[in-house]
Amino acid sequence: MKQRNYFLLVLKGCAMGAADVVPGVSGGTIAFISGIYGELIESIKNFNIEAFKYLFTLKIGKFWKKINGNFLAAVVGGIAISIFSLARLMTYLLENHPICIWSFFFGLIIASSLLVFKEVTRWRAGSIIALLAGIVVAYLITALSPTSTPNTWWFIMLSGAIAICAMILPGISGAFILLLLGKYMFIMDAVGNLKIGIILLFIIGAAVGIISFSHFLSWLLRNHHNMTIALLTGFMVGSLNKVWPWKQVLSTYTDSHGVEHPLTEANVLPAKYEAITGADPLVWQAILMCIVGFILIWGIEQVGKRIQLKNASKQ
Repeated sequence: MKQRNYFLLVLKGCAMGAADVVPGVSGGTIAFISGIYGELIESIKNFNIEAFKYLFTLKIGKFWKKINGNFLAAVVGGIAISIFSLARLMTYLLENHPICIWSFFFGLIIASSLLVFKEVTRWRAGSIIALLAGIVVAYLITALSPTSTPNTWWFIMLSGAIAICAMILPGISGAFILLLLGKYMFIMDAVGNLKIGIILLFIIGAAVGIISFSHFLSWLLRNHHNMTIALLTGFMVGSLNKVWPWKQVLSTYTDSHGVEHPLTEANVLPAKYEAITGADPLVWQAILMCIVGFILIWGIEQVGKRIQLKNASKQ
C-alpha cells in the first residue's frame, strides 16, 4: 500500500471514532461503507497465540506483519484522534442542538442501511429471517432504559468488552450500549478529562472483547455471508428508533455531578414535540441535516469505489 493511502486510512479511522462517540451510531457502519470492514476484522482476529509468541520472544517484525500492524495503526490512530478530540464537542452538540444532530445521524444511518443492503448477493428465506431478526433485536435494544451500575474496576472492563463488540457491528452502537449500561457519561467524562486509570481499564476490557469476538464474526462472514450481512442491515434499520430527532422525556436521572439527564424517552411527531415542550421543532433544519447525512455517506462510498478502481487499474 502506498504512503498516501495510510493518510486515507487515518481519515477513515477518524470517521469511525466520530461515529463511536455518538449513542445510536456505529463505527462499524463507517468501516463497512468505506471498504475496510473485512480487513479490519481479519487483522484483529490475527491477535492469536502465534502473534503473542512473536511478541513475547521480541520478534517484533514478525508480530507486526502478523497483525497487519501498519493498517491497524493507521485506523486505530484515527479512531483515537477522533474520540479524544470530539468527546467534549459531541456531548455539547447533543445537549445543545439535539434535533439537528440526531437528524444528521438519521440520514446517515438510512444511507448506510441501503449500502449494506446491496452487499447481499442473493436473498433467500434465511437472509430475510436474519434481516427481520436484526430489525427486531436492534429496536428492542434501543427501547431499553439505561440502568444504574457500579463504577468498580471489573464493571468498567466488562463495559469496555461489551461496548467494543457493538462498535464493530454495523448498526449496533457501542456508545448506546454504554448508555444502557449506565457508563456513557462516565466514560466520556474520563476521556474528556484524561482520567488515565479509568481509560486503561476500559481499553483492557475492550481489547479482550474485540479479539475474542472478531474470530466469531470473521467465521460468520466467511461461512454465512449473505445471512450475516442481512442481519447487520437489520441492526442498522432497527437502530433508527434511537436516533429519531423528536422525543418526549418520560423520566430523568441525576448524575454524580448533580446534572439531570433523560432516562426514558418516547418518539413523537414534530407537532406533538412542539406542543409538549413549547420549543420550535426545527422541521426544515432537521430535514436539511438528514439530507446532509445521507449525501455524506453516499459521497464516502463513491470516493471509496473510485479509489478501489484506481488501485485495481494500477495492479
